[in-house]
Amino acid sequence: MYSPVIAVLLMGMVPVWDLPPATGVTLEHLLIAAPSPLRSSAPEQGLTFTERLSASGVLVMDLQSGQFLYGKEEATERAMASLTKLMTALIIVENHALTEWVTVPDDLGPMNGSVAYLPPGHQFTVGDLLSALLISSANDAAEMLARYHSGSEEAFAEEMNTRAAALGLKQTSYENAIGFDNSLQWSTPQDIAWLATFLLRHESIRERMSMRGATIHSRQGETIHLTHTHALIHANTPVVAGKTGTTDSAGECLLSLVEEGGREYLVIILHSLQRYADMRVILEALAKPLA
Repeated sequence: MYSPVIAVLLMGMVPVWDLPPATGVTLEHLLIAAPSPLRSSAPEQGLTFTERLSASGVLVMDLQSGQFLYGKEEATERAMASLTKLMTALIIVENHALTEWVTVPDDLGPMNGSVAYLPPGHQFTVGDLLSALLISSANDAAEMLARYHSGSEEAFAEEMNTRAAALGLKQTSYENAIGFDNSLQWSTPQDIAWLATFLLRHESIRERMSMRGATIHSRQGETIHLTHTHALIHANTPVVAGKTGTTDSAGECLLSLVEEGGREYLVIILHSLQRYADMRVILEALAKPLA
């Protein structure tokens, strides 16, 4: 478990060696969030439900303090499916205005998995493509944005890896912007959690990850309806934002932002057999803080 000070540094995603020289600021000046009520030093207490979870990789994190409240092989590298699109979204938001127009290339072609059926030749704004990417996990939107930014998906993957290294994600590798299975495409619950703490600061990303649905329009008048792929966002649960992913190698993957007891918790689930059943077990635990 990271100490609170280290957690603050990691939450900022700033390498320690890049920090500017101290100017009279000491540790007592750091504003550190109070620990979660679910944090306990007693090994027999806290979040303990390994046998009830089908997922092989899990991390539950208190977003305010950066504390890891529960981990199950959280540092083990696995396929991450469409949780890949979190990095895709981050690079796009950091480098483009949401009002820019992007033309759907004629050779985009059909592809497997979730798609928005973007019509070739039509133009959509970066903001609308970002909505398709994060709400309905559209693979065609991911490839379009990658090509628009870098010229090719291969060049975009190189930039994804460069950005991951800059953020200190040492156990993450990208080979495509979509999340298709590849021997060079993997991450860990721990790295995905740190990435999420950074990108959720972008309101344009957080807002889209929270929307149950949206409607986007091409410049030529085509209307496309989007529905969020995270089932618990549509149900009466404390899940307020999220992202899904599923492939043969990755199994069922899930990122969930949970509001419970006045705090926010981040839950990463990789390689699950029943991700929503796993998530409901975790929600039950988060709703019952320790006395």
